[in-house]
Amino acid sequence: MRVPHFLAVASATLLLGACSGAPKRAAAPVPVDEAVAALYARLERATGEYEAGLELARAGDTPAAQARMRAALDDLRDAATTCATLSECDSQRFIAGFDGLLREGIGSRSDQIVEGDTSTPEATTEAGEGSPVVAAVPQLARSVALLKGRELGDIIALNGPVKAALEEWLTQYRPNLIAAYENYQYLRFQMAPEYDKAGLPEALLFGMLAKESGGKVHAVSRSGASGPLQFMYATGLRFGLGNVDGFDQRFDPRLSARANAAYVNEQLRIFNNNLELVLGAYNGGEGAMRRRAVRDGDVLSFWSPEVYGAISQETREYVPMVLAAAWLFMHPERYNLKFPSVKAQPGSITLKRPASIAELTICLGQDGDRREGWFRTLRNLNPQLDPQQPEPAGAKLLVPQVLEKVYERDCAGGRWPELAADLHAAIVPTPAPVALAQRGGVAVRAKEGTVVVRKGDTLAAIARRSGCASIREIAERNGLRAPRYAIKPGQSLKVPACRR
Repeated sequence: MRVPHFLAVASATLLLGACSGAPKRAAAPVPVDEAVAALYARLERATGEYEAGLELARAGDTPAAQARMRAALDDLRDAATTCATLSECDSQRFIAGFDGLLREGIGSRSDQIVEGDTSTPEATTEAGEGSPVVAAVPQLARSVALLKGRELGDIIALNGPVKAALEEWLTQYRPNLIAAYENYQYLRFQMAPEYDKAGLPEALLFGMLAKESGGKVHAVSRSGASGPLQFMYATGLRFGLGNVDGFDQRFDPRLSARANAAYVNEQLRIFNNNLELVLGAYNGGEGAMRRRAVRDGDVLSFWSPEVYGAISQETREYVPMVLAAAWLFMHPERYNLKFPSVKAQPGSITLKRPASIAELTICLGQDGDRREGWFRTLRNLNPQLDPQQPEPAGAKLLVPQVLEKVYERDCAGGRWPELAADLHAAIVPTPAPVALAQRGGVAVRAKEGTVVVRKGDTLAAIARRSGCASIREIAERNGLRAPRYAIKPGQSLKVPACRR
């Protein structure tokens, strides 16, 4: 049967209030060191009593469980109140202890026991023990799982919202999760070191990437958030992501990971290392989250009614989804999930002949065990390039190492690059304007038209759709600079009309 949660929730407010708001009074008559040691001993005893109560609840003895858990929480609250009066006593130790009990009550093991279930909860093992990333690079095991010296698994509460998010990732969003994992593997050599240098766990980076963009470097939201970690323009500028030679640095995987890590660390300091609040701030705005979660110097829990009930539905869904993706990154085997093995070692090629990313994608085919081809990966690794614009011979492109030999064999010359170039040069005719058709096709120059850039558009694609305008003509009329011809969704471009 489920352990009643009202005890833990009701006591949380009392304990946190005791730790932070109790007035200072004179020290206990016994020596301070002995008094503090005695309080810590009471914390240990109360923790043991509470866990014993949980065992009684699992055995079905609810009345005895409630009595034992109440007594343990009362003792813990009293000890925490006394601790608040002693400068040498670490109140955070009591808060952390209570937080652990609260997570036991609402989170994982006890909450997994249901009436009639005789199975035992799965034992907790080392964080990251089933992650292909950790298996491949064992020395990074700690950076995968540690946040400010604490195990990420101890921080993530497997409560109702997070469990619901786990179910979503494992059902209708499983293809999205797998795709995000594959995309991330090719970007990992650029992004993970930035998180490691910032002292943040890689699992958190993956969780945010999976929810924000699915590992699509050029993702742009309706609100204008851009890049693999979806920075708004102003926030990106604040963390060093500008516009350099027409390239929006929000689309740079390395720089966006660095900026994201700086943001997370900044907000961890503000929210007293409360990860859920930081994620809520990333999604819903740090100002709004501070107004709801910081009260008279105290930081409330994200799951408290005052915070969780006041934020937007989007943020209520966002935070558990990120936590769940991070958890699955560390523990896929616990959920019958198998991430694919990806040959993602970085490499590079030097073009032997001019080619665009689109042309390279055609000649590379599906070689290298990439079922859906290489377009997304090539774009992700070379975000500054227009995928439709040919790069000159001698240009160097980042590619997965597995493609270096494939390029030499299939794309440096021969029929595949010739086929790709032929397809790429194709022009799709555009029907003549109605006004011209009505005038019998008289050779008249129609007025200059306007095109609104759609998501995923490139200047080459727009030129092809026009049926007659060249990239250079459109660029000149709109002040776009070569070689990147940077455009963005929603932008209006002047496009010369066709002659007849």
